[in-house]
Formats: sequence, structure tokens, C-alpha cells
Amino acid sequence: QVELVESGGGSVQAGGSLRLSCIASGYTISSNCMGWFRQVPRKERAGVASIDSGDSTTYADSVKGRFTISRDGAKNILYLEMNSLKPEDTAVYYCATKSYRYCTVGFWTGRSVRYWGQGTQVTVSL
Repeated sequence: QVELVESGGGSVQAGGSLRLSCIASGYTISSNCMGWFRQVPRKERAGVASIDSGDSTTYADSVKGRFTISRDGAKNILYLEMNSLKPEDTAVYYCATKSYRYCTVGFWTGRSVRYWGQGTQVTVSL
């Protein structure tokens, strides 16, 4: 049984940093496309960052230069390092995977995500 469990969310002031973690069980994250999404009330879930089996990374324009996605294959943990946080980064953040080596457009829309984590809340205040 595949399970993705996020942690590391919390409340921080603008300009601060957080690191999210996603521990995978029953699944090998290094062999598959992995990503982070976020969602705010009354809006659709949106892709934030992704990393494929070849370690190629992609970021949403809104987080480029501030967020870094990475993974520890030995520990089977996906990370999202978030720096220079802004109030507009406030959202529930979800770990996700496609069960394929490459991250496609479909993954970024959420359509081809196979597994989701339960989410972790990030709140950034002024």
C-alpha cells in the first residue's frame, strides 16, 4: 500500500523559511516523478515544483529562485525548501506522484497524479 505523509508545515513571518518533507512508504520516489502542489480555499490545486527520475526539476514561476525541491533516495523522502516566504504562499501543500519516470503536463495539472499525500498547512503572515 502506497502512502505519502507530509510534515514540516506551520506558521512563519514573511521572509522566513520552512522545509516540507514527504515520507513515502510502499513506493520508490527516486524512480518516479514527484512533486509538490498547493491549494487555497475556493481555488484548484496548483503545481509548485516537480522532480523526475533523472533529477530534472521544474518550478512554478511564482516560486522560482525561492523554493527548492529535492529528495533523499536512501530515506525515500521528498523535500521542499521554501525561502523568502510571502503571504501569498499561504496554502495547504500536498506531495504527489505520477508513477512514471517523467513529469508531464498532465502531472502539473493534477490529472495524472496517481497518489496524493494528506497535506500540510503553511501560513505566512506579514
